Amino acid sequence: MANHKSALKRVSITTKKNLKNRMVSSQLKTIVKKVDTTIASGDADAANAAYLNAVSTVDKAAAKGVIHKNAANRKKAQLAAKMAAK
Repeated sequence: MANHKSALKRVSITTKKNLKNRMVSSQLKTIVKKVDTTIASGDADAANAAYLNAVSTVDKAAAKGVIHKNAANRKKAQLAAKMAAK
C-alpha cells in the first residue's frame, strides 16, 4: 500500500474511475445484448429504437474514454450490419 499522501490520493481516484468505467462498459454490453434480442424477436420498431439507444450509448462511452473511438466505430458498424441483415 502507498505511504505518501499523494500516492494514497491517486489510489482513491483510480478506484473511483475504475468503478465508473466498469459501470459504463457493463451498461454498454447490456444495451448491445438488448439490440440482439430485439432483432431476434422480429419487432422492427423496437429493434430500431434499441439500435439508436445503443449507438448513443457507444458514442457516450467513447467520449468518456471508456472505449477507444475506433472500437466505438467498429461496434456501431457491427450493429448496423446486424440491423441491415434482419
